[in-house]
Amino acid sequence: MQFLKILFWCLLAFIAAVFTFGNWTTVSVQLFGGLVMEINLPLLLLLAFLLGFIPTLIYQHVVRWRLRQRLSAAERALASTRAISEAALPVSTSGPAQAAPPSAPTAPEAI
Repeated sequence: MQFLKILFWCLLAFIAAVFTFGNWTTVSVQLFGGLVMEINLPLLLLLAFLLGFIPTLIYQHVVRWRLRQRLSAAERALASTRAISEAALPVSTSGPAQAAPPSAPTAPEAI
């Protein structure tokens, strides 16, 4: 499987290199105030891609961080609730083990 990943990335790099060499032309970009920027087409495409990708990547990392924080808070609350409920239950050393309470009925599956 690792070989296929390496092969995929090498193939992608080769295609990008062929595209870059085939489209190495200078493009004029009109900026504000009458300024004109001369830039190579592959570099312009890379900058446009990064301009859209970087904010999305940052947003995705922030959302994952928030979800991890919420999950750890929920796990801590669950652990404290379990500790409190275990401390409240009396421990009996004699007598038969009690059976688990019946579980709640589940909703019927959609047909």
